[in-house]
Amino acid sequence: MTAAITVSERAARRIGQILSKEGEGAKLRISVEGGGCSGFQYKFDVERTQADDDLVIERDNAVVLVDPASVPFLAGSEVDFVDDLIGASFRVVNPNATASCGCGTSFSI
Repeated sequence: MTAAITVSERAARRIGQILSKEGEGAKLRISVEGGGCSGFQYKFDVERTQADDDLVIERDNAVVLVDPASVPFLAGSEVDFVDDLIGASFRVVNPNATASCGCGTSFSI
């Protein structure tokens, strides 16, 4: 069994704001792809389609989808939203990552 993937309160609030502008049925998909400066990278997309085998995470007005291939890479992770001097972005706090790039969008295992 994989450890839960969670969404912080800040991330849920921001996801909810984004999805409310996208219209009915919009969901945020988080996936892991090969590439980036550290080997893998996180991808965030707004979608309306949901596969039967997607992991669905709901918090407040946020609905997040994760495809089955990405779940093992994200197991135990928390999706957070940060707004600092560098800028505002989603950040994945991933206990599986052994290294990550400076911007936090790519990682290695």
